[in-house]
Amino acid sequence: MFTRKHVLFLQKTGPFSVLSMLSSKTFLNLVRTSRSRMLSSFSPKPAERTADHAASIWVEFTTLAAETKAVNLGQGFPDSPAPKFVTDLLENLSKQPELTAAHQYTRGYGHPMLVYILAKMYSHFYNVQVDPMNEVLVTVGAYLSLYYAFLGWVNKGDEVLIIEPAYDCYYPQVKFAGGVPVPVVMNLAEGATSASQFTIDFDDMEKKINNKTKMLVINNPHNPTGKLFTRQELEKLAEIAKKHNLIVIADEVYEFHVWDKNDMVRFASLPGMYERTISIGSAGKAFSVTGWKLGWAVGPKQLLEPLKAIHQNCVFTCSTPTQMAIAQAFQLDWPKFLNDPKNSYLASGLSGELRDKRDKLARMLEEGNFRPIIPDAGYFMLADYSHLKEGLKLATEQDPDDFVFSRWLCREKKLAVIPPSAFYSSREQKEKNSNMVRLCYFKKNETLDAAEVILKKLGKE
Repeated sequence: MFTRKHVLFLQKTGPFSVLSMLSSKTFLNLVRTSRSRMLSSFSPKPAERTADHAASIWVEFTTLAAETKAVNLGQGFPDSPAPKFVTDLLENLSKQPELTAAHQYTRGYGHPMLVYILAKMYSHFYNVQVDPMNEVLVTVGAYLSLYYAFLGWVNKGDEVLIIEPAYDCYYPQVKFAGGVPVPVVMNLAEGATSASQFTIDFDDMEKKINNKTKMLVINNPHNPTGKLFTRQELEKLAEIAKKHNLIVIADEVYEFHVWDKNDMVRFASLPGMYERTISIGSAGKAFSVTGWKLGWAVGPKQLLEPLKAIHQNCVFTCSTPTQMAIAQAFQLDWPKFLNDPKNSYLASGLSGELRDKRDKLARMLEEGNFRPIIPDAGYFMLADYSHLKEGLKLATEQDPDDFVFSRWLCREKKLAVIPPSAFYSSREQKEKNSNMVRLCYFKKNETLDAAEVILKKLGKE
């Protein structure tokens, strides 16, 4: 039964902070109303496409972290203030009453300011002339760019190659579009200490391609491993895509989270790949403002047209002021990125901060008796906890070891992490890869310091 105690807890927790605007009495009335409706005899049958939709891992572990007041290294977002020069741009827009258009609908496929600077940047990255009006689509976060791509190009029964471990939204999005996700598992060498040691079995990929295979998804830099694919690996993938006439979704939202900007090879920059690639980026990741939910797809006109058709009849247009602020942020930083990288947020400010935090977390994990798998890029790190699980009863019939271990770590030690077996699709692979946890190191120093205390104690037990 819901009591005032439950209400007060919900009002204090981050994800539910909006409830603080409601009185306890009002909220209880809402809960009772909702409960009475759930008990109604009315029980319509949902669409079949949602029938096997499982609850997201983020729901469970976000709630668990809040309930236990754990130090949260689970979810992938920074907990420090966003860059001041970016937030100042948005604030300045609100202080100029003459800019009335900033608060109204803008061009549906992307504000002209934003699509022009994005086209300029990606023309440089891809060494092609990107048309801002026809080859850039701005969406509500990179999530929607992904979903539009699947919904716009995947027919019922079409197969989509997904490199595992893989971000968990790929599978349901492909299925919602009527497609069939086909996993291609990366292998990690025994005792590995670097994310670069994750390797694709290209022979296995070739064996899984047939006349139903339509698309290949590449996530680079990679979540959850932190791997940055080499030019040679990407060229091999390009060869396969060309050989089998595949559309490629290049999910490159962490493109600016590399230690050296020259290490990032964008897939569409490879010979002959722009014409068959939909590249996806994120303002939230680029400027550490994940709550602004602004992303984009870049690609040739013929590939983007189906995405635009869905967008036009689904979202229509994205937030005008956030698009303008992000456009101005890129306009300010882009000249520095090209000519003065040491003073560019995108070229070195962000990546330098991330590299320091990565190194700190790796040291902390070693003190805690974990074996860190050092990432090449991004802001996630995997860590093997095999030395810690002796004596712990972990495996259950329902869940792999890493789920049980992650819950134990959160409840008993007050440290929130994510079980990476959630990024595999088959039970076999979940069990095979259940000896690690995923941690986010893009956190303020106080958060990392609090985690360090926990890990040091854990290492001494």
